[in-house]
Amino acid sequence: MILIAGLGNPGSKYARNRHNIGFMALDRIVEDHGFAPWRKKFQGQISEGHLGSEKVLLLKPETFMNRSGQSVGEALRFYKLEPADLIVFHDELDLAPGKARVKQGGGHAGHNGLRSIHGHIGDAYVRVRLGIGHPGRKEAVPGYVLHDFARTDDTWLEPLLQGISEGAPHLVDGDAGRFQNAIGLRVAPPRSSKTSAKPDLKAAPEPESDTRNPLQKLMDKFK
Repeated sequence: MILIAGLGNPGSKYARNRHNIGFMALDRIVEDHGFAPWRKKFQGQISEGHLGSEKVLLLKPETFMNRSGQSVGEALRFYKLEPADLIVFHDELDLAPGKARVKQGGGHAGHNGLRSIHGHIGDAYVRVRLGIGHPGRKEAVPGYVLHDFARTDDTWLEPLLQGISEGAPHLVDGDAGRFQNAIGLRVAPPRSSKTSAKPDLKAAPEPESDTRNPLQKLMDKFK
């Protein structure tokens, strides 16, 4: 079993806060992958289901952000899981909006939710850093993370959540690269190679054959 915890604060007043993007990610997974309805357990809300062939427990701690570790630690102990079986979704100030990065272990970088988890189970777990951008000044951070996403943020927030959901089976399978690729394809899809210009109906002349050997070609690049 894999435990995935999303970090945030409980209650409708916090539901669309930047700090709650971890909750949002889990809600999208539940919706898209047919997980069971949320129910109360481990000082939070849990939902069970499968991603690929892996049984997965989703957890939204309701202890408020600063005490997330209480809920996460209780769930790990109940199922006799190791920290390496835990994945945490959380907001990341030091990533641009719409970016996502997977990290194994390391410090909490001042994030109070991660700080609490570190205090209860250590740092040997996987975290998915979800970029929300930085307000520019340290003193503005509390108000920024506890403020709702703007409606204009939906242009990147919706594709990010969709990419997370689509890539989630790769994440629990240990393939962080394919997970991040799934997000990238939604947040920054490749541009179409099609053009609206009318095609040139004249036959293009056949290119002259290149008689240079590979070494000559390489040297010509640097002329």
